[in-house]
Amino acid sequence: MSHIPIKTVITVIVSLGLAYSQNATGIVAASRSIDWGKAGVEGGVPNRAAIYTTLNPGATADQINAAIAACPAGQVVSLSAGTYSLAGGIVLKSDVTVRGAGADKTFLVFTGVNACFGGYGVVCFTAENHVWGGDKDAWPGGTNAAVWTAGFAQGTAQITLTNVGSSGIAVGQYLILDQENAAADNGELFVCDNTTFPCSLEGGNGGRVINNIQHGQTQIVKVTAINGSVYTISPALYAPTWTAALSPGAWWVRPMQNAGLEDLSINHDSAAGEINGISMYGAINCWVKGVRSVNSNRNHVQLCASAHNTIADCYFYGTQHGQTQSYGVEIYLGSDNLVINNIFQHVTAPQLLQLGVGDVIAYNFSINDYETASADFLYGSATDHNEGNEFDLLEGNDGSMFGADLFHGTGGMNTLFRNRFTGWEKGKLNNLIPVRLDSYKRYCNIVGNVLGTAGITINYQTPAPYGSGQVYALGGGNSNGTVTIPADPLVPATTMRWGNYDVVSDSARWEASEVPSAIAKYANPVPAGKTLPASFFLSAKPAWWPSAIAWPPIGPDVSGGALSGLAGHAHQIPACNCYANIMKGPADGSGDPLTFNADNCYTTAVSNAPANLMRQGPVSLSVRRMPGGHEWMIKMTGAEAKCRLTICDIIGRTVRTLAPDQSSANGARFFWDGRDNQGKSLSEGLYVIGIAGGVRKVVGIF
Repeated sequence: MSHIPIKTVITVIVSLGLAYSQNATGIVAASRSIDWGKAGVEGGVPNRAAIYTTLNPGATADQINAAIAACPAGQVVSLSAGTYSLAGGIVLKSDVTVRGAGADKTFLVFTGVNACFGGYGVVCFTAENHVWGGDKDAWPGGTNAAVWTAGFAQGTAQITLTNVGSSGIAVGQYLILDQENAAADNGELFVCDNTTFPCSLEGGNGGRVINNIQHGQTQIVKVTAINGSVYTISPALYAPTWTAALSPGAWWVRPMQNAGLEDLSINHDSAAGEINGISMYGAINCWVKGVRSVNSNRNHVQLCASAHNTIADCYFYGTQHGQTQSYGVEIYLGSDNLVINNIFQHVTAPQLLQLGVGDVIAYNFSINDYETASADFLYGSATDHNEGNEFDLLEGNDGSMFGADLFHGTGGMNTLFRNRFTGWEKGKLNNLIPVRLDSYKRYCNIVGNVLGTAGITINYQTPAPYGSGQVYALGGGNSNGTVTIPADPLVPATTMRWGNYDVVSDSARWEASEVPSAIAKYANPVPAGKTLPASFFLSAKPAWWPSAIAWPPIGPDVSGGALSGLAGHAHQIPACNCYANIMKGPADGSGDPLTFNADNCYTTAVSNAPANLMRQGPVSLSVRRMPGGHEWMIKMTGAEAKCRLTICDIIGRTVRTLAPDQSSANGARFFWDGRDNQGKSLSEGLYVIGIAGGVRKVVGIF
């Protein structure tokens, strides 16, 4: 064996996934931002190695479901390569992964669905006997509800709950917090769906409706401690608008937790009775990864009453109708979910937010946002479409536009960072606007984006009513039937813009006049300089990020980007590179579904860094080559004795797991002979040592 020359490099969470941090400080005011590093599966998407059983083509939906039901926690039901004709839907189970051989190898063709307890999907992440917002068990006095009587300030982590329902609340449980919608404009940030005032064209939906009043301000939190009627929650309250005056409360559903769907292809064309494609209701810490999904009905994935889920490395193609309610990933009452590194082709509304709070939509590529009823109208690749969307982050996405509309109500405090929005697609003539915020979509933050298309985007901003061709449309009203909502001058007055490049200005704008530093509430100080962090939720480049692609890929401080007409400020993001250069997708997004396998595109699969990585104390490691050159000794200090080392290759595959030779409360010692878990000698190259068991560092060994 040729042994690896050793050089030790200490770095933070490089090859185990995404290193999280809060980077908006100093740019976006604390009252207008949160720690987006909490989004996604808590502790990271696990790579489960234990295979419970492997099924082969010819297996029925019932047989697959029986295998899932029997699968022990932490193990995998594997579907080998081939085509499965399934007359019914697949129902996931907590702590179980269903994994194919690859999205270009394992094909699930559905002709029927599962009821999914109202979701009617081909794949269900849903526990039985769940409670929903229209069920009286979820109303005050019900078995799964409580009254919230104290602890309303922004940032509060302790709340008081009384009249707790008979099913009870335990530490570790997740609660949906909500309150009544406001009846009219308060002149500030407010959540409202009233069509009489009006603040909504069609009225709100989603969440609880009690005494005919919509409860559209929400947040899903985890109970971490209980002391009498005082409940400690995580994360703390995001919004500054919680109040006893709007009958706040809590309710809860029976969750499905820690379930995953990976590495397979789904065809929805003949799925009779389908509403949602992959239906996730009450899903907590679940994931969909490396999945190819073709021609769903309402959506490809719906996250409802769900938190801390990850949708990553997927390819979503088409919807069956290409009209209204034709979505890619739809968050429909959800908190702290992560939608990252996905490709959306031929989907009317690729990323849709409805009652979404604290969610992160990042590094997704969208093309050909197809719609048949108004074929020349540009629909947003990312859309705020309902009441109560607050404190969501959209970062690094490449698509047509971000739109915040008035159809179902108000919200605000959302942040756009380092996105590329073109304001145009082939064949579109109307609504050609990279960023559109309608009336009452106040207090948003727009930082470091690259906006517009040369020759199409010709005005910077025009007063309402607005048409097409400007970079920003801020505060315009709208009409639908008998409901007319007027323009709202508070939208441009409260929107924070800093360091955005646009094709009209042909430069980045760092204008103090576009920072709402003097408004009475939720003011944002003018940033001290022009330096921007690479990310608002990551502390380092993700391990799966291809080495040939610049990091960060988009922004006013980026140079040398190959995307034309943008002064070099935008490179392809990995999902765009995968579509264009590996999948060989058409430049206009037309054509049939493409062959896809995430492993062909990205260094490793997306996996969140463990939540405790950024919070615990320091760990140091030393690596020494033993005499003879055939073995290495690794010493760790400051780590718990229970920890183990995981050695991965350059694309993130685990090749060896090491238990300590000696350990104590202060550290451990390991020996590695350069072999994998099967005893095979490894070739020369880069190997990464990750520290499991709750420790916080990663070592690179060259």
